Amino acid sequence: MHTIDLIVFLLFTGGIVLLGASFWRKKASAEDFTSASRSLPGWVVGMSIFSTYVSSISYLGYPGKAYDSNWNSFVFSLSIPLASWIAARYFVPFYRRQQSVSAYAFLEQRFGRWARWYASGCYLLTQIARIGSIMFLLALPMNVLLGWDIRMIIILTSIAIMVYSMMGGVRGVIWADAIQGIVMIGGALVCLGILLFTLPGGAEESWRIAWDSGKFSLGSFDLLNVGESTFWVCLVYGVFINLQNYGIDQNYVQRYHAAKSDRAARFSALFGGYLFIPVSAVFFLIGTALYSYYATFPGMLPAGGTKGDYVFPFFIVHQLPVGITGLLIASIFAAGMSTVSTSINSAATVILSDYFRPLCPKAGPGRQMLVLRLSSFVIGVLGIVVSLALVNVESILDAWWKLSSIFSGGMLGLFLLGYMSQKVRNVDAAIGVVCGVIVIGWISADTWLGLPETGIHEYLAIVLGTLTIFLVGFLMARLLPHRSS
Repeated sequence: MHTIDLIVFLLFTGGIVLLGASFWRKKASAEDFTSASRSLPGWVVGMSIFSTYVSSISYLGYPGKAYDSNWNSFVFSLSIPLASWIAARYFVPFYRRQQSVSAYAFLEQRFGRWARWYASGCYLLTQIARIGSIMFLLALPMNVLLGWDIRMIIILTSIAIMVYSMMGGVRGVIWADAIQGIVMIGGALVCLGILLFTLPGGAEESWRIAWDSGKFSLGSFDLLNVGESTFWVCLVYGVFINLQNYGIDQNYVQRYHAAKSDRAARFSALFGGYLFIPVSAVFFLIGTALYSYYATFPGMLPAGGTKGDYVFPFFIVHQLPVGITGLLIASIFAAGMSTVSTSINSAATVILSDYFRPLCPKAGPGRQMLVLRLSSFVIGVLGIVVSLALVNVESILDAWWKLSSIFSGGMLGLFLLGYMSQKVRNVDAAIGVVCGVIVIGWISADTWLGLPETGIHEYLAIVLGTLTIFLVGFLMARLLPHRSS
């Protein structure tokens, strides 16, 4: 690694850790740690939502997917405008009126504590899987660049992120996210420009090679094919997962609370969602341009080729000019650090709000802050364990989408039951959840459990699970007799 690249990378990474840690307050309250006392500007919160959404799963997984196959996964991004608009119109004002910063307190009000614990438990599992996936992708470029053991890189970078997450709280996380978002966009644009204009024939030749190879395909448009990742399967999956993200994901709900006004919170939801669409297109363009580049210069790849997730880091290390390599590595770290720090902070908030406070309502501010920081540490360690288990996975994007579909457990269905119908009772919701979890388990793990194959793509697990919970609960409320009050 050239000295200039190393300096650029270390300055950025060290600067972000110091920035996040600079918000340390010796006598910080739990409210300030979890919601920044509702004091942050809308653009900063929106940039944080965008940075949280991007992550290194997007930064490396999207180019890897486009390099290996086509633009089918980009269809997922096309569902975001609908989800962010619904969030700004309905969910943001709803959550801003709630007393608790937890996204799941509402479920306890409607259905009892079991519903809150079920949803928050699913959320914690999802965040641990997310942290593990991202930390693995963070380690890839450093592994290619320096040849260090990938497991050691995962552990060291995780510790650095945990430090400023535990010290600065959500205020430090959000401001660090905003800076990281600007850096990651700049790094992606610079890399795309270099890729397109260093190829003989320029952007036009890169486009021609990719077009002739079918790299811009959005997937099959067969409506009846639900066993593969068609255009419609990916779009429907995106609608449901993004409604879940913007509607009941603690990462987002916590940011709605951190904004200084209702207007700023609504702006942050729209800004963060809409910005992701062009930026994700840039990531897919990078993967497509990488395909054209190495189709023109096949001898530049290692003998036997390399997996899609590794191609972009390989290009950064071996083909970019001095200084730009350091910038790109820093931007990848920016993408991952912002998401991991957010997941750690939000998971700690859920543990405090949904588990500790209900069980220990008289705990003082000191004990609450201790729980927040200890929870941050434990969640970070569990994320490291998952990351180490993902080292030999073929496609990290596929792995993450499957894990999130399984662990999210149809939380959206339970929320919609409580939000859209006042007649659904505790027992109706419980029966719906049991049926939904069975459906999700069957679709996601039919081959593992030796069950008959469903012929349904794993992406649709969350879709059918959500619909099952909602429809079963809704119908039970109308079919079972109600006791008179």
